[in-house]
Amino acid sequence: MDDAIDFVIIWVDGNDLKWKRERGLYQNNKTDDNREVRYRDWDNLQYIFRGIEKFAPWVNKIHFVTYGHLPKWLNTEHHKLNIVRHEDYIPTEYLPTFNSHTIELNLHRIKDLTEKFVYFNDDMFICKDLQKTDFFIKDKPCDSGILSPAIQENKMGIGNVILNNMGIINEHFNKNTQIKQKKSNWLNIKYGKQNIKNILLFPWEKFTGFYEMYIASSFLKSTFQTIWGLEFNELNNTSKHKFRNLKQDVNQWIIRDWQLASNNFIPRETNFGRNFNLELEFEEAISAIINQKYKMICLNDSDDIKNYEDKKIEIIKSLEKILPDKSKFEK
Repeated sequence: MDDAIDFVIIWVDGNDLKWKRERGLYQNNKTDDNREVRYRDWDNLQYIFRGIEKFAPWVNKIHFVTYGHLPKWLNTEHHKLNIVRHEDYIPTEYLPTFNSHTIELNLHRIKDLTEKFVYFNDDMFICKDLQKTDFFIKDKPCDSGILSPAIQENKMGIGNVILNNMGIINEHFNKNTQIKQKKSNWLNIKYGKQNIKNILLFPWEKFTGFYEMYIASSFLKSTFQTIWGLEFNELNNTSKHKFRNLKQDVNQWIIRDWQLASNNFIPRETNFGRNFNLELEFEEAISAIINQKYKMICLNDSDDIKNYEDKKIEIIKSLEKILPDKSKFEK
């Protein structure tokens, strides 16, 4: 398999008036997740590109996926940058879309995307040196096979999507058989205390869910193609939703779930990265950035965040301390 690894980043400019007008034409379904927080910009995207240039210079190409708008500072002439608009890869019948699930489930259609690629949301940052082997070893994705129960906090929560994903996984994979085939994927020194979750959940007959770390994901393009071939109706129905439908959708976690359930991964340390809730763990997040505690972090927005403008400034200041120099991806 080719040694090249691409990165894919999706981004939306929630302040784009043309985008907001078009979005307004479709927002009429009470089951849609159309909260403003889904599109809020923290003005820190440039630090993703700075982190890539400094800590992962080996990347083959960066596919920057957008509705059509672009940051004013972005150097679109960079030889490693490929600007991908929704209409460039998402089938016409799904457009326009404001549903991140649609955008993500069709990533394999991006022209010239490498078989091995790493998928970033626009709130995921690289804080330390990375190697290709942090993401792929022997052409397999690196990941942590940690079981977890699907917890539904409310009737419109993400738990519905996880259960929809698990319905597909359990139709195609026998949990006990898969774990027995490669026990080292499910009990591994790299998982530390997280092994306890697996031990406690081994007795359940079916997969109940996987521990989601909310960091950049290692994907094989062929996994997308396999699932689209076997579960076209489910992915097609999700892709038709203009906004996230948390009752009916599956999401891109199904790709990762499939790679885990099929044992098509190499175990990786669970402290490779960390997700921070910016309302509950703001000070921890700032400290983790400045002290470069993890190779990767995710700064998770939420409806409950108070003092958004002040926190935005603090995050930018902390990222500036470890990534002060403009990258060649900036004008």
